[in-house]
Amino acid sequence: MSIVQRIRDITVATLNERLEKAEDPVRMIDQFLWSTREEIIAAEKLYQQYSSHSNHLRAQWLGAEEQKERREQQAMTALKAGEENLARIALHEKTMSEERAAQYRELYEQSRQSTLDLEEQLRELRSEYQTVYDKREYYAARMESIRLQQRMNRRYSGIGGDGSQVPGAMFRRMDDRISDMEQEARSMRDVRRMGAEYGNSLGQTIKSAIEQELGELKRKLEKEGWKS
Repeated sequence: MSIVQRIRDITVATLNERLEKAEDPVRMIDQFLWSTREEIIAAEKLYQQYSSHSNHLRAQWLGAEEQKERREQQAMTALKAGEENLARIALHEKTMSEERAAQYRELYEQSRQSTLDLEEQLRELRSEYQTVYDKREYYAARMESIRLQQRMNRRYSGIGGDGSQVPGAMFRRMDDRISDMEQEARSMRDVRRMGAEYGNSLGQTIKSAIEQELGELKRKLEKEGWKS
């Protein structure tokens, strides 16, 4: 495992730990995505540089190999011509080309391996970015659900936290008010009825008293000789 990968593992573990305690996980994920995106861009640039460098090393290696082959052919041609000294010079240059080819080949293989490692890390970074992005969409959906629920709670609390403005409760209050008014009207009607009955009863009493007094007057007059 590369140092970069170990750092990434630590970063992801830290993100998971922070997400469990975060009040706004979407904002934290956005920060992580931004940081990861910057790393991907930097890794892509490095990958291009490694690829270009690897191609250069490969060209140097193959060029040295071709030079080695040419020097060997030149040495053979010189020997056929009886020019041993020229053959020795060609073989010496062949040896130098062979050494240079081996050196460039080693550098190329190292660079190529580093390019492959970086390519793998890029795949992991992109996969990690996508995984966290998908998680971000999930948390964003949850946060939106919470915001909508809070808006609904504020709406209902604004029109009556005790439910006094809910239609059912409102109609119950109207029924109670109308019932009170009906009860008041019935009470006033009963009072008027009692008053009327009392007036009628009082009138009968007065009439009886008057009739009684009238009878007494008649008897008194009869004693005095009055005839009706």
